Amino acid sequence: MVLHQPTPAPLFAGIRLIVFDLDGTLVDSAPDIQDAINAVLGEEKRAEVGLSRVIGMIGDGAEQLVAQAFAESGARPEGAALRHLLSRFLARYEAYPARLSKPFPGVVTELDRLRRDGYRLGVCTNKPDRLTEVVLRTLDLAIYFHAVVGPDAVERRKPDPAHMHATLRALGVGPDMAVMVGDGLNDVRIAQAAGMPCVCVTFGYAHQPPATLGADVLIDHFSELPAALASLGRRVPLS
Repeated sequence: MVLHQPTPAPLFAGIRLIVFDLDGTLVDSAPDIQDAINAVLGEEKRAEVGLSRVIGMIGDGAEQLVAQAFAESGARPEGAALRHLLSRFLARYEAYPARLSKPFPGVVTELDRLRRDGYRLGVCTNKPDRLTEVVLRTLDLAIYFHAVVGPDAVERRKPDPAHMHATLRALGVGPDMAVMVGDGLNDVRIAQAAGMPCVCVTFGYAHQPPATLGADVLIDHFSELPAALASLGRRVPLS
């Protein structure tokens, strides 16, 4: 665990809510996303993209991922053409959303612990709502979350703070009693804009070195999450 606090982190009286990002934070979903986008690229006689490149495209929503994947092959679909490719990608992905995906090590253990200790848990993700629902249900993770807010439910998605505000409203908790746990710059930015601290994992899909994201705390494994939360001055059990 690495603390990164250029300014002193505020101390709060307590915590009721932990909001998680999905892809790259809770779930290693890149292999299934790669399979789905490469299937569509293949149908269009375009070159496939490697796993590391797909990981670099995750985080800004499915439409951006499709556009970037096709740009890798020299194509620049726009408008109706891009929407058609997006629809085909989503259909492919929804058919096999968790054949290769799995929770990162320690995720289930810590979600069990947090639920047992009485915390409200939520998900704030740019992954389409239907896909998020299917992935969480298929991986037996849906039972842990009191609310899941994807981009289809909001006018402006992450990193816009409106997405976080909608998540907090759905969970009935204010930002002064909440923490964001993510893996990338969008997660840090939305947490900061909403007035929340952010814990980032170092094993996720960040598009830049994790130490440069500006998170309050970095963790290398989910087992470090309780100590990371405690380091922010929250009343979080360490066992």
